[in-house]
Amino acid sequence: MEEYTPEVQEESTTEDLKRWFQDNLRIVISIAIVVVIAGGIYSYSKRGETPLVTEQSTENAIDKESTSTEEEKPSDAVVKETAPASSTQEVSSTATSKETESSFIETAEKNSNLTVLARKATANYLEKNQDSSLTKEHKIYIEDYLRKNVDAKGGVKIGTSVEFSKDLIQKAIAQSKTLNEKQLKNLEKYSARVSSL
Repeated sequence: MEEYTPEVQEESTTEDLKRWFQDNLRIVISIAIVVVIAGGIYSYSKRGETPLVTEQSTENAIDKESTSTEEEKPSDAVVKETAPASSTQEVSSTATSKETESSFIETAEKNSNLTVLARKATANYLEKNQDSSLTKEHKIYIEDYLRKNVDAKGGVKIGTSVEFSKDLIQKAIAQSKTLNEKQLKNLEKYSARVSSL
């Protein structure tokens, strides 16, 4: 007579499991394929949402962990409300940026916020006054500095014009160059989220 020992019982359980798996192999593979396809669809659908969330979350995160000190708003930063562009009319990028002798005037388009406008003003300034010592982290600091030093109580809507003086941009650049390594390292997590720098 055959005795049931723990080893024999363990072998029979293993054999039962193998047999069940072989009998249900098609079902297991089908479920695995459905899970992989669902994961791919979910991942693909989230890819299109990333840029908008990134800019807003970057702006909010920089607010919380700002490396700059709060200063009084300078008088050379102006926000002007212009006639709103119709929602069906697209505003061309050349019409959204103007340069005067002393400033850059950025006009809000769809999905624009103060950070996006500050980024455009910074890019326009640096295009004409190149500075190879500025890293992505410096540029994040500069746009945040500009954003904080512009009084936009009414908020930014489509058609809102924001004027960034060249003096304010130069001041932001100078301030960014005073950042220490720890502050620049902190800004890396925000610069990694922005592809347009």
